Amino acid sequence: MDTAVKPKVVETETEAEKAPVLAVSSGDLGPKMSTPTLKITREHISSAGIVALSLTIGVLLWHFVTAINLDFYINFENVPSPLRVFTAFVAHVQTEIFWTHIYVSMRRILISYSLAVALGISIGLIMGRSRIARAFIMPYIEVIRPIPAVAWIPLAILMWPTEESSIIYITFLGALFPIVLNTLHGVEQTPEVLVRAVQSLGASRWAVFRHVVIPAALPSIAAGLAIGMGVSWFSLLAGEIISGQYGIGYFTWDAYSLINYQDIVVGMLVIGFLGTASTAAVKLITKPMLKWQERTR
Repeated sequence: MDTAVKPKVVETETEAEKAPVLAVSSGDLGPKMSTPTLKITREHISSAGIVALSLTIGVLLWHFVTAINLDFYINFENVPSPLRVFTAFVAHVQTEIFWTHIYVSMRRILISYSLAVALGISIGLIMGRSRIARAFIMPYIEVIRPIPAVAWIPLAILMWPTEESSIIYITFLGALFPIVLNTLHGVEQTPEVLVRAVQSLGASRWAVFRHVVIPAALPSIAAGLAIGMGVSWFSLLAGEIISGQYGIGYFTWDAYSLINYQDIVVGMLVIGFLGTASTAAVKLITKPMLKWQERTR
């Protein structure tokens, strides 16, 4: 009897041991884990290739219209060629004053944008959760927001003790309103069902605000931060053109005053690159805060 039972036990254990080995060695789990990484990498390479192709076509068109001095409704006769602009850029990169202009502009952006982020998000959150605060503050926003940055320059110079502070103030205003309005929009879009559900579990107003309202508003806040960065560059350049002594905006305006066409384009391209890089940095910083969106997709 004993000898008859033992073979059955051995066969059962052997089959149980073989089953996991076959499941692991089948390789089903390996491709599933590696496929998303390969897919993302291919998408990034494809996007980079499209961007490179687009920029190459743009530069070639630029070279073509300047080479033939195209004058068909738009006159390209005085527009410098890409080679002249690149040569001028290389020459400026080797000078200290050029980097001083960039440093001054970046410092002004950092100061004014940081102030706008701190104040704009705070005001937007308060307005989104309080009807009284919204009714009190919104008229000021709607009246001041349409005023362009250039219109603020004379009054800003009179209000602030130095030109530096007036430029920072103008840049701050440019970034403030997109951040406030997008934050307000995000708070207003918070599902009321979630708020009531958390309140029914005994959460305090601060807990609701912290764990429901702010996370729900984060996508709109992130969009407002990116938009505010772009508008802040526009406002900064307006201030530097009129009342600055340093900065990339002053560099561009000074090149126009001296009828130095290639330096004008150099200044414009540097402004575009710095603005793009700054906006990309804002998106990169805010991306970890929005990981919960990827999990819900």
